[in-house]
Formats: sequence, C-alpha cells, structure tokens
Amino acid sequence: MHDAIDLRELAEWELIQLRETGFDVSEEERRLAELSPGTAEELGALLDDMAARSDRTGWSYVEPTAWDELAGTLTLPKASAPPTGEVLADRILGAWLGRVAGNMLGKPVEWGDHWTPAHLRSYLELAGAWPLDDYIPLMDPVPEGYRILPNSSQTTRGNVHGSSRDDDVDYTVLGLHLLEKHGPDLTPHDVADAWRLLLPLHQTYTAERVAYRNLAYGLRAPETATYRNPYREWIGAQIRGDAFGYVYPGDPARAARLAYQDAVLSHVANGVYGEMWAAALVAAAFTASSPREALEVSCAVVPPQSRLTEALRDVLDMHERGLSWEEARAGIGERYGQYSWIHTINNAAVVAAGLLWGDGDFTQTIVLTVLGGLDTDSNGATAGSVAGVLAGAKAIPSHWVDPLEDRLRSALFGFDGSRISELAARTTRLAETFGSN
Repeated sequence: MHDAIDLRELAEWELIQLRETGFDVSEEERRLAELSPGTAEELGALLDDMAARSDRTGWSYVEPTAWDELAGTLTLPKASAPPTGEVLADRILGAWLGRVAGNMLGKPVEWGDHWTPAHLRSYLELAGAWPLDDYIPLMDPVPEGYRILPNSSQTTRGNVHGSSRDDDVDYTVLGLHLLEKHGPDLTPHDVADAWRLLLPLHQTYTAERVAYRNLAYGLRAPETATYRNPYREWIGAQIRGDAFGYVYPGDPARAARLAYQDAVLSHVANGVYGEMWAAALVAAAFTASSPREALEVSCAVVPPQSRLTEALRDVLDMHERGLSWEEARAGIGERYGQYSWIHTINNAAVVAAGLLWGDGDFTQTIVLTVLGGLDTDSNGATAGSVAGVLAGAKAIPSHWVDPLEDRLRSALFGFDGSRISELAARTTRLAETFGSN
C-alpha cells in the first residue's frame, strides 16, 4: 500500500517520478537524506519545491496533459461502422465477461515484485498447471517461497463463485454509471462528485487515493492530479478506461476523449494517455480484424513522441520481427523494468504483448497477459476486455464464464451484487444511443 499522507514516502516517490521524467534530482536527494526524520513542514516544503521544477534539459519526449496541446500532437483515427443488434450485444457482453474473468485470473498473484514471470511459471509447474489454461490453482499448503494473496479463497480454480470485489471492475461499473448520468458531456468534476458519493476512500489506491485526499482538501481538477501526487503516471487511470470504449464501438477517438475527462482527475501525461489508449483499444476492437489492427489504431490517440507510444511501438515491432512471447516479455523487462510494477508504461506493454501473441484466442490472451507479471489483475482485465470484444460472449470458453455466476461484488454504493448480463445490457443501450447521435 502506497501512502497518500506520509510525506516522506511521497517525497521518495516524487524523486523517482522526477528522475523518470528527465530531471537531475541529486540536490533533492541530498535534502531528503538530511531530513531524518524531518518535520511535516520541512518535508512539505521539499515536495513543493520539487513540484516547481522546470529546469529539465535534454529531454526528447513531448508529453503534454492540457487537452488543446495534447490533441495538437495527434492525428485521430476515423470512426468505423460498428456491429449492431445481437452482434453488438454479444460483443459488449463478451467485453464485460472478459474483463471480470481476466481480473479474477490475475488477482491472486497481483504482486509484481514477487510474482515475476519466472516465479509464476515455477509455481504453476509445481501445481501441475503448466501450461496454464484455467484459473490459477491454490496449492495446500502453499509451497515455501510463494505468497498467494488472501483473496485466493475466492479467485482460484474451484473457488470462484461470482467475482471477487476489485477496483478494476468497480471503475468499469462507475464508468457506466457516469455515462448513464452525464453522457458525452461528462467532466472531471462529475467524476469527482461520483467518487465522493459512491466510492469508498479505502478502496482507492496510489494516484486515486491522493486525488481523493486532494478533493477533501477542496482542490479541483486538474490540481487534484498534481498536488503532492508522485503516482500521477501510474496505472490507476488505465484501469478506468474500458467503459468509454464500450459505448463508442468503432470510434476510438470519441472513446479516448471521454476517457481523458475521467483521467485528468488523478493523472498527468502518460497516466492520462494510458486511459485514453485503453478506451481507444476497446473501441477499435469492435471493428478490427485482429488484435494487431486494434493496437495500431489505438496508438493514434497517444502523443507520438511519448514514452507510452515508444513502448507500444516497441512491442509491435518485436511481434512483427517474429520474436517469441518469452523473448518479447524479456525485452519489456530489460527496456522498461525501471518503472514501478504499477506504472502505466510497462504494464501497457505487457497488455499489448498478451494481445499480440494471444492472437485472438481468448484463453491464450488472458493467460499470456497474466503470466507477463506486474499488475496482473489490472492487465488481465484490460486484455480480457479486448479479447472479449474480439471473440464475443458466445465464444468465450465456459470454464471462464460459468464460475462467475453472472454476478459481481462491488464496493460502489448501490452496485454490490450486480448482474453482469444486466450491466452489459445497459451498456448496449448506451452504445446504441451514443452511436445514433
């Protein structure tokens, strides 16, 4: 758990964030080392001084957050005619089922520092479950050296009876609620109001919890994303984008624009791009002929000189050159392993790899994505969402769907016990409405 109020921890992560974005932080490192332990006033002053830094030199990336500047870097993709009727309904239900199943698959091993790809494989080999093609089995007792998360009683093979509560699914449900209430006119302030009304503080993490704290301070977006928020380019926004893609099938540009309104409450730059990319990727999957086509289209909503585009293009290039999934995953680790295991950039690369090497097969896609490690439940959810759109609900193998029992748990006020099929039906009605406007 990363703290939203421990000023020393915030300062330590802010040093990392500045270093990752091209700043020389040697002076700040010296100041922080001298503050042992340091008063709140001293640590706050250091954080505020770091926030004021603008003296970066030699930085080759162009990563704006303000919409006009961001949009000026893009050549947005044109909309394609989406599926309709029963086909659209089946694809949207597939997206919901895929997101929940992928999330559940990755949930018991969501700890990127511990569950590396090699560690995941060794556990599965011991469990007699390699190659993986179902939910992760729970060994009893768990062998020494392996730490399955406590949610394993609800998320492992034979123990899944409806979905376990998770923020990756909570935000998809919340996205649907926001779209039903506000439609295409959604603003960051609408999102903030919904958080305060429906989303418990202690079911938020990293950048979202800091933004929630900032809302309690009386701040408004976009300052909620920047004030003492060192997690502002982490994966939190990326997990919130799928619903915007569901309601704009075949129209990734409009999906990304709505995702932007959600993302800027808590994130900047690559953190915002991650949500725009996820929304566009889902939207593009409704009309794409392959995962690769959907990925190529989705890259158009990300600034071309950003680190996220660099990582996504890198994975696409590895696939085009015929590397194996294992080689590609090793390459992602080598090139982007400096980031936290819950950063946007490295996790987006893992999702892209799962989709490319999964090649439209639902099981292979979510399995490879989760076996890629890092934020396994978030990545499994995003990949499952896209794979579910590509396949449609009827084509998802029953061993992923039946244990979900058409219901999900949620921390959102008023949504616990929702039927997945009903959420999908509501989403389909919105997609039909938005598409006719």
